[in-house]
Amino acid sequence: MLPREELLKRVENRETVARAIDLAEQAIKTWEVVETDFLSPPEIAEIQGVFGRLSDVEIIATGGYPQAERQRLGICRSELPFEPSQVPLAAIQIAGNFLFDPPTHRDFLGAMLGCGIVRDKTGDIIVLGEQGAQAIVAPELVEFLETNLTQVRSVPVKTRRIDFSELKIREPKKKELVTTEASLRLDAIASAGFGMSRSKMVDLISSGDVRVNWKEIGQSAHALKAGDLVAIRGKGRLEIGEVTITKKERYRINLTRYI
Repeated sequence: MLPREELLKRVENRETVARAIDLAEQAIKTWEVVETDFLSPPEIAEIQGVFGRLSDVEIIATGGYPQAERQRLGICRSELPFEPSQVPLAAIQIAGNFLFDPPTHRDFLGAMLGCGIVRDKTGDIIVLGEQGAQAIVAPELVEFLETNLTQVRSVPVKTRRIDFSELKIREPKKKELVTTEASLRLDAIASAGFGMSRSKMVDLISSGDVRVNWKEIGQSAHALKAGDLVAIRGKGRLEIGEVTITKKERYRINLTRYI
């Protein structure tokens, strides 16, 4: 048995992590690969942190394409050979004529949930503008959605399974920049990286809109380090690159902003 209570100490997503521990115990007992439902980035990061302390369990996150945000975790004994392809996923095309009324991510998600499925069984939705969208889902939903997902808003759609090679993935736009700061404080670096005032950044941090490595950080003075990922709801992500010290003993920080 895994040290459940020790692993669950100080976790934010307690129910999600507890379910992952249940699955891990199942994987250890049965010598089979098991999988979670689709999880959000904060949930994935927390589970990876917890399972990083275990030597007898391996986990792999996959969402159908490299940049996927919502992913499923495959869990198995560390002795077993394990590939991302062993985690069950499927891709669907939702095609319709949206020429005069471009739909949003929320429109497609709402239409899918309106069919009676739950969010945990759906991964990323890739909006294609006037052509409709593509989505990653649990394989057992494909036939149901092909039959029941026939309308998004007032537009008739046809839903069909597609190969992952047909996904129309856009590479994320990114901007490289360098800032020099007196400290590695979150508010200082993030305000420079996102191009906004420090006072505005402090407000965003205080309101819970800022996450570091997918964990909500409420302290403006939180110290960042190379490799950290800062995300602000609705404004993208900022990756902290190399950090060096200048002759004037300030921090020179390489940043990559993903828009």
